[in-house]
Amino acid sequence: MLTTIFLFAACNEGKKTDKETIADDIDYTTFEYKVDRFADIEILRYPVSGFNSLSLQQKELIYYLSQAALEGRDILWDQHNRYNLTIRRVCEGLYENYMGDKSTDDWKNFETYLKQIWMANGIHHHYSEDKIMPQFSQEYFITIVKSVDPGRMPFRDGMAADETLNEIIPVMFDPALMPKRMSQAQGSDIVQTSAVNFYEGVTQKEVENFYNSMKDSNDETPVSYGLNSKVIKENGEIVEKVWKLGGMYDKAIDRIIVWLEKASAVAENEHQKDIIDTLIEFYRSGSLQTFDDYSVKWVKDTDSRIDFINGFIETYTDPMGLKGSWESIVNFKSIEASKRTTIISDNAQWFEDNSPIDNRFKKEEVKGVSAKVITVAMLGGDTYPATPIGINLPNADWIRRDHGSKSVTIDNITFAYDRASEGNGFKEEFMWSDNEVKLSKKYGTLTDNLHTDLHECLGHGSGKLLPGISTDVLQAYASPLEETRADLFALYYLADPKLVELGLLPDNDAYKAEYYSYIMNGAMTQLTRIQPGKDIEQAHMRNRATISNWIIEKGKEDNIVTFEKRDDKTYIVINDYDKVRSLFGELLSEVQRIKSEGDFEAGKALIETYGVKVNKDIHNEVLSRYESLDIAPYKGFVNPVYKLITDDNGNVTDVTVSYNESYVNQQMRYSKQYSVLPLKN
Repeated sequence: MLTTIFLFAACNEGKKTDKETIADDIDYTTFEYKVDRFADIEILRYPVSGFNSLSLQQKELIYYLSQAALEGRDILWDQHNRYNLTIRRVCEGLYENYMGDKSTDDWKNFETYLKQIWMANGIHHHYSEDKIMPQFSQEYFITIVKSVDPGRMPFRDGMAADETLNEIIPVMFDPALMPKRMSQAQGSDIVQTSAVNFYEGVTQKEVENFYNSMKDSNDETPVSYGLNSKVIKENGEIVEKVWKLGGMYDKAIDRIIVWLEKASAVAENEHQKDIIDTLIEFYRSGSLQTFDDYSVKWVKDTDSRIDFINGFIETYTDPMGLKGSWESIVNFKSIEASKRTTIISDNAQWFEDNSPIDNRFKKEEVKGVSAKVITVAMLGGDTYPATPIGINLPNADWIRRDHGSKSVTIDNITFAYDRASEGNGFKEEFMWSDNEVKLSKKYGTLTDNLHTDLHECLGHGSGKLLPGISTDVLQAYASPLEETRADLFALYYLADPKLVELGLLPDNDAYKAEYYSYIMNGAMTQLTRIQPGKDIEQAHMRNRATISNWIIEKGKEDNIVTFEKRDDKTYIVINDYDKVRSLFGELLSEVQRIKSEGDFEAGKALIETYGVKVNKDIHNEVLSRYESLDIAPYKGFVNPVYKLITDDNGNVTDVTVSYNESYVNQQMRYSKQYSVLPLKN
């Protein structure tokens, strides 16, 4: 799961502007990007520069696709946990209708809890997967719920307050009940110990046997088994509840289809219209073959200015790596910024041919690799409020092999990150010397974006599986290993003179900014996101820790990369950047072998050895140093608001975009406008 001149309307909670603020029309340097701050989270805005330069048809298309992106919100909440919708709606009912004292610490802690679960799309932290424990008492919660007129509270299925509370209180307040959204603990049944709503009444072994019985090792174009369904046991038989029109999540999917049909009517071209219509057919039928047809058509669309993803796609939240979380992103191509990604994709075969991996695992012909820089116009589902900065799809290996992949880097998101972090003192606190600070300030944004480009465009699209091998065999380690592979590919090539030759980097030293920042983050600073005593569990964090810790260990003997102490503070010191690159290449070769051969045991050993455990002393130090800087380790976003302008006859005459909605107001509006699912699925 990504620089133009941008504009934001300053908006703090409780303060509204009396006019719409339109990107392209005002000086972006006068605006604050920060919207809200609570717990370990900071909420930002992202601008949609260039929107007003689009044609009316394109703007109308973005509007309809954006509505479709918002209609799937409740699907994700329910996927994350079957009690999420009830808990959220009860909390929102309290927020809106409680008439008691709102100046107490308990009420303020309740407000923070509600903001946290909005950020996480549920009661488990969006990154750590740990249950978010309320900082107010169970007794206080029961008291304020019962103080509100029951007629103004969204109790489930007509249940009374006591019945609803009996159902959700243990889930909210018992730390031992559903403690992890996704469990990856070795030796445990990761299906039964995960709180996600992808499985019910079944064991890990039963799920493995169920899907293994469907697979044909001779099928070279297999569907993504289990991508759009929940697995349950009925009358002793294991069955799938498919997410489709007429099936599970029917009401939300019906509304998604309505907006997609409107989008189809204003598509930019026939190919794009066909893509949207095929996606609609997938939602109607639930057919994974139709989803593959849609994916093939989508990856071949390199001409349309407007683009989107919508559906059950990434499998990071499923402990088995099978079930797709619902997500959507609506975007349009940034023409000028995409020149760099075009250069990369045009040279994809050169990068593949010169990769340090075994020739057996290289693609003889790289097909259909396309890349672009995009301006995101709307985030939805699993990309909201937290969002990736780069995307590479489709995920099916055979589609990548036969038809290619499409990669994007989201420029207006990284731009917002950069603007919001200016002057926060992070570099000065954690970097070894002025030399690293100067390198980062001079080249950091460039090399970080280029790393994302290489990761998404070439890293994920590189290499091949040996005949008969499926990534499913890597099970829970498939996601961190794949992110490790893509990162290593990007890191290895960042230091290649070819990038200077292609005009992507200004000189042969620029790459050092990303090398230093990456290893520092993977081995140290990302630990601010881990609670004391916890292991690393999130796939991308495991990936970064694996690479950085492996490099440090292998480079220790030759003093290539070391930990150094100064004034009782720990720093990363890189003494030989060329040798670091060689080590990146060595590890890339091994990770590609693991994936290509489906070597589960080697993949497990690599991740468990380097990517899971935390150095407690460094961890405590990092937490202390971060606390002194007062930097929130996580960032989320509010979406812009689009409005259709029509004439007296109902004809669309314009679409406007504004940035004056607060985080709280947006979340409450979304719950009123885009919430149609029953409280328990």
